[in-house]
Amino acid sequence: MRSLKTKKRATNVTVQQGLLDEARQRSINLSRLLERALIDELRLQKEAEWRQENELAVREYNERVAADGVFSDGLRLF
Repeated sequence: MRSLKTKKRATNVTVQQGLLDEARQRSINLSRLLERALIDELRLQKEAEWRQENELAVREYNERVAADGVFSDGLRLF
């Protein structure tokens, strides 16, 4: 969870007039919405980068498990 004292910076964005009008009518907090959208988008991009960076290692691990199983195969009771 973010600290309540997180520094914020004002910025300008351009939004379709109709969307802005409806958002204001519905009392949507644009700053909060943008922050949430940015958090989600950054998380998605970081996940995609991690998958790309680790694709080879994950593939090799999966191939090894498919060929040899996992260490606990003989220990599990299920």
